[in-house]
Amino acid sequence: MNATRSNREVSVIGTRTLSEQFIHRRRRPTESGWSHQTWGPKVQALGTHVLRYGLALVILWIGLMKFTEYEAVGIQPLVASSPLMGWVYSLLSVREFSAGLGMVEVIIAGLIVLRPWFPRASAAGSAAAVFMFLTTLSFLFSAPGWEPSLGGFPALSASVGQFLIKDLVLLGAAIWTFGEAYSAEVFTARSRATLT
Repeated sequence: MNATRSNREVSVIGTRTLSEQFIHRRRRPTESGWSHQTWGPKVQALGTHVLRYGLALVILWIGLMKFTEYEAVGIQPLVASSPLMGWVYSLLSVREFSAGLGMVEVIIAGLIVLRPWFPRASAAGSAAAVFMFLTTLSFLFSAPGWEPSLGGFPALSASVGQFLIKDLVLLGAAIWTFGEAYSAEVFTARSRATLT
């Protein structure tokens, strides 16, 4: 508080209860250095980092799990029933396909993380993640994603439907990270062009 405060203001503050003094101080953001206008952007910046690196972590974790027999056997019914991907088991074994898919997912996660240094590579990784999540969401229509005992759509089955529907949010995160990294790359390219 300002040391040159008037006697009148000091006497008014002296008559307030402790809670009134606290409320009075909280209403004066410029004196305490607190600004409500900076709170929103700080939270948004935190959300940006959690969204990007959380997406990369989820994809990395799922990708690493693909190297286990548990995960390879777990995705087999989904892949086998898919008209888009069912043919792969005629070329690869269940474990080979799962390991290959895991390698792709690990690479995608690594590319997304490169955003601060290589926005173009991050945009490519995010675009690949968009394609990956669109593919997995298609399993909702080819695998038993709807619970027949509840009349089918829109009742999600516990094992498949509820497992896959989360990919809708991951798809949104991948679309956002793609757009943000792509915009950063375009801005960087324009800045370079302007300098030359």
